[in-house]
Amino acid sequence: MLNATAALKNYPAADPDRIGMWGHSMGGYITLRAMVTDPDIKAGVIWAGVVANYPDLLTRWRRPNNTPAPAVATSQARRWRTQLQEQYGTPAESPDFYASISANSYLDDLSGPLQLHHGTADESVPYEFSTTLLDQVEAAAQSAELYTYRNDDHNIAQGFSEAMARSIAFFDAHVKNSLE
Repeated sequence: MLNATAALKNYPAADPDRIGMWGHSMGGYITLRAMVTDPDIKAGVIWAGVVANYPDLLTRWRRPNNTPAPAVATSQARRWRTQLQEQYGTPAESPDFYASISANSYLDDLSGPLQLHHGTADESVPYEFSTTLLDQVEAAAQSAELYTYRNDDHNIAQGFSEAMARSIAFFDAHVKNSLE
């Protein structure tokens, strides 16, 4: 993502002072990680984001049936959890390591405000990931807001138009029309 931000700054039609980032699901994970490392991202919107710390990702994030993409063997798809724990121990054994690789540990460095969206009936990413992130962002004295969509799914299918309108308004306020 950092290379994309650098490339975008060189794109003639882009304003390098007005870069925002939107991510859904694992894209939300990438958005959060990018925003704690790149001060050029002015605001971020995350829909149903995989935005938990690593201990929660290891124990609470499982897709329905944990079905990997067809090109990935089942053992490889589940292997990242095992590899981390084989190499670094469990979160209880190595809390400093797991904190060091969790974007949630660096929210003091968040480059701009966040807008979070999550359906309460999401079966792919726990809804609590977004509520916990909101609490963590606020505890870091940073700016975030959370919109929930009652009984909506991972794609916010029922509330899509409302979520999209909120996202556009957020980017208009914090990126497009920002005075910074």
